[in-house]
Amino acid sequence: MRLLLPILLLTTSLFAQPKPQTFTPVKSPAEAGFSPERLKRLDSWLQGLIDKDIAPNAVTFVAHKGKIVHYKAFGYSNLAKKTPLKRDDIYRIASQSKAITTVTLMTLFEEEKFLLDDPISKYIPAFKNPKVLVSYDKKDPVGGSYDTRPAKGEIMIRQLLSHNAGIPYEHPLDQRPEFKVPFFNSTAPDKLEDVINKLAKRPLLRDPGTDSTGTGFTYGLNIDIIGRLIEVLSGKPFDVAMRERVLEPLGMTDTYFYLPDSKASRLVELYEKPSMDKPLALHPNEAYRNFATSGAKTLFLGGAGLVSTIADYAKICQMLLNGGTFNNKRIIGRKTVEMMLRNQIGAAEVWDRKDKFGLGFQLITEGSHYGDQATPGSYTWGGMYCSEFTIDPKEELVLLIFTNVQPYAYYGDFVKKFRIAVYQALE
Repeated sequence: MRLLLPILLLTTSLFAQPKPQTFTPVKSPAEAGFSPERLKRLDSWLQGLIDKDIAPNAVTFVAHKGKIVHYKAFGYSNLAKKTPLKRDDIYRIASQSKAITTVTLMTLFEEEKFLLDDPISKYIPAFKNPKVLVSYDKKDPVGGSYDTRPAKGEIMIRQLLSHNAGIPYEHPLDQRPEFKVPFFNSTAPDKLEDVINKLAKRPLLRDPGTDSTGTGFTYGLNIDIIGRLIEVLSGKPFDVAMRERVLEPLGMTDTYFYLPDSKASRLVELYEKPSMDKPLALHPNEAYRNFATSGAKTLFLGGAGLVSTIADYAKICQMLLNGGTFNNKRIIGRKTVEMMLRNQIGAAEVWDRKDKFGLGFQLITEGSHYGDQATPGSYTWGGMYCSEFTIDPKEELVLLIFTNVQPYAYYGDFVKKFRIAVYQALE
């Protein structure tokens, strides 16, 4: 038996399948372990959304062990012009930017540039001695008085990555001139350093970290601060550091903060559908619609500022699924990916989803009210314009669906029913 064990281990290693470094098209989903007949339900459902004016368009990308199961475009990139959607059309991915920013930071973590429990003020001094909002004049939040107290501790980098620092998006005082910062994009000549230093002056909504009651998830402008940290640690503009460290090595050639003129026509139009009884309509916010193609193009927001194609984004998903490699390039180490997938928010939960949060991702749990058939241990996140990814390590699956509608009364159904339709077809 002593002799057999090394032989068995050697045999196992010889036949271990290498992680896919490219995506492979297949003639039939059956080649990738999916039922072609059951997968037709996904097509019928998506086309029905287009026909019923529930969605303007949808593009999908599903890969199983690196084999492309479903990569299709439905509907129109521009409803008024009836322009058929193409698979390589470009979408606003909003908070899906966070995963790319987080991975960029972790390349610096592996270069020993910082520790996760370093206070952010060590690198961005404006965050020194944070304060917590105690009360404010609700009748006049813009000009009225407000009270603060010293926070119980400094904001740690780990807390920013897990939205565990008390920093929200919408803040009771965010319309005051001294605190007003762009949330998701800007067409004005804003600069990241100035925006983050201003953000640092806003009082927190609670103390950093998870308290004894389990409070510990405040979703907000945390990863935008990480973008500025990347600039400080790398000595390069954030967009340059991201491109050099992540986008170029992965071959993500259609992912940008601001589109070059040659690609601007590929950006899909943005719509709104605030309630199910209202038709899709052109989004009224000019900046939301056009930030990637117009304006000053000077602000790089790592929390929400990127645009991308679904096939481009699938590459970073597969890289994470592979344990840090894709396109024959290692971006981060396997153990770093494992660390990113540990719960960082203690007893707290992600809203009403009964899930946890790691370093950059929502972690689907046994008791998830969001992940449906996704294996516990899968991870996911989406963007406010309605796009989402799910990565299932056990099943070796990458699932993505994109559209661009905000606000979207059908958002939850759109992303969850997509995932349900994919899993029910898995053999």
